[in-house]
Amino acid sequence: MITDLWYKNAIVYCLAVESFMDSDGDGVGDFRGLTRRLDYLHGLGVTAVWLMPFQASPGRDDGYDVSNYYDVDSRYGTLGDFVEFTHGCKQRGMRVLIDLVVNHTSDQHPWFKSARADPNSPYRDWYVWSKKKPANADKGMVFPGVQTTTWTYDDKAKAYYFHRFYDFQPDLNTSNPEVQAELLRIMGFWTQLGVSGFRMDAVPFVIAEKGPDVGLEPKSQFGMLRSFREFLQWRKGDSVILGEANVVPKEAAKYFGDDGDRIQMMFNFWANQRLFLALATGDASELAKALKETRPGYPTAQWGVFLRNHDELDLGRLTDDQRAAVFAAFGPDKSMQLYDRGIRRRLAPMLKSDRRLLELAYSLMFTLPGTPVMRYGDEIAMGDDLSLPERYCARTPMQWSAEANGGFSSAKKTYLPAISGGGFGFETVNVAQQRRDPNSLLNWMERIIRMRQEIPEIGWGEMSVLPVRDKAVLALRYDWRGNAFVAVHNVHPEPREVAFRTGGDGDGDDLLVDVLGDRHSKPGPDGRHTFPIEGYGYRWFRLGGLDAPITRSDA
Repeated sequence: MITDLWYKNAIVYCLAVESFMDSDGDGVGDFRGLTRRLDYLHGLGVTAVWLMPFQASPGRDDGYDVSNYYDVDSRYGTLGDFVEFTHGCKQRGMRVLIDLVVNHTSDQHPWFKSARADPNSPYRDWYVWSKKKPANADKGMVFPGVQTTTWTYDDKAKAYYFHRFYDFQPDLNTSNPEVQAELLRIMGFWTQLGVSGFRMDAVPFVIAEKGPDVGLEPKSQFGMLRSFREFLQWRKGDSVILGEANVVPKEAAKYFGDDGDRIQMMFNFWANQRLFLALATGDASELAKALKETRPGYPTAQWGVFLRNHDELDLGRLTDDQRAAVFAAFGPDKSMQLYDRGIRRRLAPMLKSDRRLLELAYSLMFTLPGTPVMRYGDEIAMGDDLSLPERYCARTPMQWSAEANGGFSSAKKTYLPAISGGGFGFETVNVAQQRRDPNSLLNWMERIIRMRQEIPEIGWGEMSVLPVRDKAVLALRYDWRGNAFVAVHNVHPEPREVAFRTGGDGDGDDLLVDVLGDRHSKPGPDGRHTFPIEGYGYRWFRLGGLDAPITRSDA
């Protein structure tokens, strides 16, 4: 049923509970505050809320060091508050996705405390140990320049333990059947509380073989993904897994499964990096190539399309020259770069608050094949604070108004300082001000999201790249249930003249109906559509007459 594939035409909004809204004045966001802001998200057009980690944690890695998978961190509220939140989402027709961080735990987790204290502990084999320091211990770090090893000696355990990430995040031995059974229990617990799916963190590491004798390219256990999928669909038929795996296209197919039997969704890192390459160089040819390379092989598989997320903009899959071009355009200063592979800035400062470029970037995100995934605050062009370490620069409080702390909290001190002053301070960049301005980015975003939801062809249909001779122009066509949609983008700052054939059965006869304005296009005598498009311009068209039907995805 189409309702079981709700994610195909969803609008996903990612946020951290701690950064969204503080209800009790302690300087930290919480579930009660978030619940009060659900009408804002609903009004924006959000259909699914993705929560960053909120389970109990020492907080050394922004919640990605979990110490209890079955409870809410006390700073954010209680399990009861969480259930009220999921109930509020259900009332508004919104679903909830949560981060599933199961590659590792905190070193303060009771499992690890028990494992390190006693070699006969039932949890000893839940982690990965070695009596001697492995030969490749100084390789394979996730955070080069910050990490120095992936194996750390523990005095109490009298052994080395493996940690792909920081040393306070020991890896779980996910090959252990008991660990796998526990991961299913964790997923089952949260689905009972109203969760519709999980964004699985670091999927390649979760399914990789681990051990002191495993090389730098460990074998992947893809069967694990199938067992996760089967369990979730047995517990809640429309549950999904959205996987974080920055892999090459041929590898990505293995995560979806040959017959779509593994995870339903993956973030399209491959296309994301080439999208920013296109914006940096004014050449969309590599992006067009990436879209062809990442065409899903099964109809239930879906890409998550994004611009920025809570981590750095990872450019590790680009060539050295391509990466240098993106750095030069969007993160030229070393303070803007991270881990020798990425840019840690938010979208608006990266694009220098150029409204044309911001609209182009979002138009691309909403019209590339897949499901759009937004980041909190980007709808109002929030900035970043580069004085904060590593990724924290883009995790500052949501800016609701020009009041103290951007209306986020009444506390004198917040978990991170709200951005104040300059071009991105809460005094000038906030929700309240943009709501009053009909030409604001926020109001533009509401309109574009509303239109995106009326074009299910993008999420459901078959995508084709239309031949356009100009490398600055990307033209995409989608076909689904007898309807067709065409999106045209110019990634160059200068105007271009576009000429192309729509490529359908009615080629030469069909009118292109501009759904964002009144600049319709009729084909010329040669069957081609020819029209000018402004620098950083975009056009959305329905193919057919002015009365072309609009088919809702839930029809």
